[in-house]
Amino acid sequence: SPEPSCVLGIDLGTTSVKAALVTGTERGLAVAQSCSRETQAHTDSLEAGPQGMEQNVQRIIRALNECLAALPQQQLQRVTHIGISGQMHGVVFWKSDKGCKWTERGTGPAFEPQDVSHLVTWQDGRCSPTFLSSLPLPQSHVSLATGFGCATVYWYLKNSPDFLKAYDAAGTIQDYVVAMLCDLKKPLMSVQNAASWGYFNSRSKSWNTDILEKSGFPVHLLPEVGDPGSTAGRTTHAWHGIPKGVKVGIALGDFQCSVYSCLTERTNAVLNISTSAQLTISMPLGFQPPETPDPCSAVTYFPYFSGDYLAVAASLNGGNVLATFVAMVAQWTQELGLQVQESAIYTRIIQAALAQNHSKLSVHPTIFGERHIPEQLGSVTNIAASELSLGHVTRALCRGIVQNLSSMLPVQLLRDTGVRRILGSGSALARNEVLRQEVERTFPFPVVYGKDVDAAVGAAMVM
Repeated sequence: SPEPSCVLGIDLGTTSVKAALVTGTERGLAVAQSCSRETQAHTDSLEAGPQGMEQNVQRIIRALNECLAALPQQQLQRVTHIGISGQMHGVVFWKSDKGCKWTERGTGPAFEPQDVSHLVTWQDGRCSPTFLSSLPLPQSHVSLATGFGCATVYWYLKNSPDFLKAYDAAGTIQDYVVAMLCDLKKPLMSVQNAASWGYFNSRSKSWNTDILEKSGFPVHLLPEVGDPGSTAGRTTHAWHGIPKGVKVGIALGDFQCSVYSCLTERTNAVLNISTSAQLTISMPLGFQPPETPDPCSAVTYFPYFSGDYLAVAASLNGGNVLATFVAMVAQWTQELGLQVQESAIYTRIIQAALAQNHSKLSVHPTIFGERHIPEQLGSVTNIAASELSLGHVTRALCRGIVQNLSSMLPVQLLRDTGVRRILGSGSALARNEVLRQEVERTFPFPVVYGKDVDAAVGAAMVM
């Protein structure tokens, strides 16, 4: 019998790139092969200084090429569709006729970025509350925040207008990859990614063009918008053995794809703790978000698929808080004249916390702020001399991350919407037993940790 066809799913995350080959079996879809590479793409922001959070696009694409080169050639040759997801909110700029160059590699043709800016990510902090309040009010159900694509463009317009003149196209990092694969002269963006940029009306599926034009916003940079699940185009080159002419889906939000890979019942809630953290539930069929957002609300409504919405407590504080804590411990030990690898520290602090079942120490871990209260940062209270060990502190930190999410989308609200089970996912949750224990203590529902809860897999399943 002929070998089964494959769908390639790709996720361009905040810290890593993932690729998964999904194929049909008698029992349904299955992951035939997968690969992940850390991008190590963080780079200094020359314009925004320490508040900026930028990534080098060349390094992201290098990690993507490495992922694809590591997958079996014979399976890549059977790929019929490509689904791509990635980190939302961020923005990268490029020249539409010089966005990349195609070169021959050992595994076949591949593209490399050419006239492309850095990616300004969702973690970017250059847009202060004062700056955001000076911008025109969007006609959108989503409150504008720093790190949102349109807010970043406004910042460049005010602080570095010549920067924008060098480019004629913009999108998220996943929109850029789709545009390069399909040679799109005008980027195409899904409703999911457009809503994450701000100044987008999800009901009419259109940008706030009138509002933006009146304030001098370069509206020619805005991508065209299409429905998630639709096709953006076809590959114009063979790519790492993938045939030319393969269908490529419009780029999707990584969060929606993570949820799609596991959310089979509306009575499930999905808890994801990776770099950031999200707790989400499905809204009833036919739900429409309010015309204007409540800026103090911790819950955001994300466009999903087929016109549905997810209610999401999207916290800026997840695994990145633990990573910062580990980096702090590593710096302290270095200042004391000792050298310990951060990976070793992470393992040790989890072991220490597992030995401390309880801690009265209270850590409010919002060191990166939250979009609904950006000025409220982290704090530690209830400090007793007897609870200053690494185990006590780590236990309290993990509990704080989970309880912060629970405060944003409370247990009672989960009950009211009919939630019966929580599906846990994300790299931080997968590698940290203490976090999993605190999830099970905080939420009075059965918790199931999904095997294939993965944005790359979700992106493939959509196709």
